[in-house]
Amino acid sequence: MLKRKLQSGQLTLGSWISLGHPAIAEIFANAGFDWLVVDLEHSTISMEQAGDLIRVIDLAGVTPLVRLTCNEPNQIKRVMDAGAHGIVVPMVNSPEDAIRAVEATRYAPRGARGVGLARAQKYGAGFQEYLEWQKDGPVVIVQIEHKMALESLDAILSVKDVDGFIIGPYDLSCSMGIPGEFEHPEFLDAMDLIKSTGERLSCPGGIHVVEPDQQRLEQAIGDGYRFIAYSVDIRMLDVSARKGVQSLLLNKGSNC
Repeated sequence: MLKRKLQSGQLTLGSWISLGHPAIAEIFANAGFDWLVVDLEHSTISMEQAGDLIRVIDLAGVTPLVRLTCNEPNQIKRVMDAGAHGIVVPMVNSPEDAIRAVEATRYAPRGARGVGLARAQKYGAGFQEYLEWQKDGPVVIVQIEHKMALESLDAILSVKDVDGFIIGPYDLSCSMGIPGEFEHPEFLDAMDLIKSTGERLSCPGGIHVVEPDQQRLEQAIGDGYRFIAYSVDIRMLDVSARKGVQSLLLNKGSNC
């Protein structure tokens, strides 16, 4: 179970899905990942497609998470009812943001989520089981991706039932006025601050290795991150296709 692994400091490896076809989710789910994120923020995936992807991932025995378009309780309720085991919340810049996200995954009195009967509750047949699970079961990962969050890191990462964080390097660097300058001293200082704060508070840290690069993955593991997203479907497809074509062109050239 993802939550137990995070709580015990174990490495967890996942990936990102931005294409809405169930076959993509099935291929990724059978590849050996611990978890998969259905990305609603930067994709054209609909709520109906998200439900299908969640189902495929879940039935394969992998933890399905959803990255939201924003920290919006109604969307959180819908993806949780669809069977998501948790959420990845963009732009968490204050402890209030984190509290709002956590409360949206749980029913009263611990939260503010509306109660319904859908796939998560086995369409009503499993309501009592789900009622117990939702007290402590949902996984909440907050995204630290704006310079404003740096001012409240301790408070954000100390919110009860926040299970970990993942850094959004592009948004973070943009908010600092140095977009994409990942070797800039100010950016490196911010990364160190986020990582060290997480370690001090025992809040598991995450990072997205966007390119399917084994060396960068090993570096992220060595740096101590425990919630690591390895690439994304579109980059895996693009990189694999280009490598194949380039290899063919090189072979043709050598045979001329």
